[in-house]
Amino acid sequence: MKVIALNGSPKRKGNTYHALRMLGNELEAAGIEFEILQIGHLNIRGCMGCLKCYTNRDGKCSISGDDFNGQLPKIIDTDGLVLGSPVHYSGIAGTMKSFLDRLFYVSGANGNWFRHKVGAAVVAVRRSGGSSTLDGLNHYLNYAEMIIATANYWNIIHGRTPGEAARDTEGVQIMRVLGKNMAWIMMMKESSTVTPPEKEKKEIMNFIR
Repeated sequence: MKVIALNGSPKRKGNTYHALRMLGNELEAAGIEFEILQIGHLNIRGCMGCLKCYTNRDGKCSISGDDFNGQLPKIIDTDGLVLGSPVHYSGIAGTMKSFLDRLFYVSGANGNWFRHKVGAAVVAVRRSGGSSTLDGLNHYLNYAEMIIATANYWNIIHGRTPGEAARDTEGVQIMRVLGKNMAWIMMMKESSTVTPPEKEKKEIMNFIR
C-alpha cells in the first residue's frame, strides 16, 4: 500500500512538510509506503469551470502549459491521500487550492479515483485560521467519498519558522495519532471481506428551473 501526501506550501521544507513527515513516519512504521509531492511551488492555474474533463474523460485537465497534468500519474493509483496546506488568510494556500479544484474535478470526471480510499488533511499555521483551512481541505475528501482518518484533536500544528512546529508537543502528538489511525484504517480496509456499496450515478439538481 502507498500513501501520497500533497504539500501545498510554497516552502519545500516548511512546517507543512514537517507535519506530513511526522504522519508519514507512522505509516512507514506500519509498512506503508509514503511519499510527499511538493505542489505549492508549481505553476498551477485555477480551474476555469469549462467541464471539458467531463466531455473528454481522458484522465487529464484540458488546461495545458502549466504543471498540473504532469503530477496526475503520481497520484491516481495511490491507496491513501493526505492533503497538507499552510494557512494563507485563514484559508488554503492559493496554488494548493487551484491544484485541488482541478484534481478533484478531473477525478470525478474519470470515475472518481479516490472513492473509498483513505484520506486525511493536515494544516500548519502560525497563529489562527487553522480550523477554517482544515474544514476547506476536508471538503475535497468528503466530496470524493473517501474514508477520512482522524486524530485526537483537529489536525493542526503550530509554528512560524521552518521546523518550529516540532516544538508544538500537542500538534506533534496529533500528527502521530493521525498517522497511526490512518495506517490502521488502511490495513483494516485491505483485510476486509465486506463488499463495498455499489457506486451510484451522481444526481445533479439545479434549484432554478
